[in-house]
Amino acid sequence: MNTNNLMMLLLISLPAGFVQADSLTVDSLLQSYTTQGEIQADAEQGKQMWQKIFKGDNEFPERSCASCHTQNLTNPGKHVKTNKDIKPMAPTINPERLSDSKKIEKWIKRNCKWTLARECTAQEKASFLLYINNQANSQEL
Repeated sequence: MNTNNLMMLLLISLPAGFVQADSLTVDSLLQSYTTQGEIQADAEQGKQMWQKIFKGDNEFPERSCASCHTQNLTNPGKHVKTNKDIKPMAPTINPERLSDSKKIEKWIKRNCKWTLARECTAQEKASFLLYINNQANSQEL
C-alpha cells in the first residue's frame, strides 16, 4: 500500500469529532527534547511523574502535577496556592493546549520549578508532553 493510500485510510478511520493538539508544535518540541539528551519520550513515565508526590515547602509540603491539574486531564483544576482556575489539560477538551511552543516551554519550566523544585530534564519534558498529547487519542484518562 503506498503512502497516499495509507494516509487516506488513517484519515477516514478517525472518529468524528476527533481533536488533537497541534501536531507540528508537539512534534517540533519532542524532537528538540530528544536531541538535547538523545532520549526517547515515554508517555507512561510522563503519567507516573504526573501522579508522583514531590517534597514541597512548609506551606505545601507535598506537591504533584495532579495537585493543581487533577488526575483526570479532562477535568479543570485549581492552583493550590493561588486558587486560580486551570483549564483542562487534555487537548480534546481544551484545544488551546499544546498549540503554542512558547507557552508550553514557559509553563513546563514554571511548573517543574514549583512542583519538583527544579527545572525538568529533557527526558521529563518529552515524557510529560507525550503523556498530555496522548490524551487526545485515549478514552482512558
